[in-house]
Amino acid sequence: MKGVSIAGIGAIALVVTVPLVSQIPGVASLWQSGSATAQNIKSQPQIQLRLEAERQVVTQDRQGKQIKNWQSLKGQGVVQPKDVLRYTLSSENKSDRPVKNLILNQPIPKQMVYVLKSASVTNDAKITYSIDGGRSFVENPTVKVTLPNGKVETQPAPASAYTNIRLQVPSLAVKTTVKATYQTQVR
Repeated sequence: MKGVSIAGIGAIALVVTVPLVSQIPGVASLWQSGSATAQNIKSQPQIQLRLEAERQVVTQDRQGKQIKNWQSLKGQGVVQPKDVLRYTLSSENKSDRPVKNLILNQPIPKQMVYVLKSASVTNDAKITYSIDGGRSFVENPTVKVTLPNGKVETQPAPASAYTNIRLQVPSLAVKTTVKATYQTQVR
């Protein structure tokens, strides 16, 4: 069997996985802000990655109308079951040349459920989802469901089935940033 050299790949293909949660026993400390720089050994373009989290805070005004705001979870944050978190993943091309085929993979922690249709992205990037632990990705995941009459039907995957979100950026121009946001809910 022939060996494969990662450095020999012409196009940059970057897969970044930033674990978001280690464990949640009832109430837990959940967030550690951070950034990372990734680069391809052969061509040396630099990508700075930043992941930020915010917790949704719901209050009521004087008329009883609900107002939703986002509170940054800087450093450490404590969350409760049913809390909604919004993540923002930023990828900045800090190099002097465009980056081609940038791929970012975000796992959805087991203690969380993806909020359907909450993902958005800037630029011409594409968002796809996995329901099999990141082995395959599609725009609209589906599952086969056996109905009471025994008939098998394909239906949209439930939010609880989502395991990963993948951001695909065909080209990231020099000194440009692409941002993706998505929401999860603590189980």
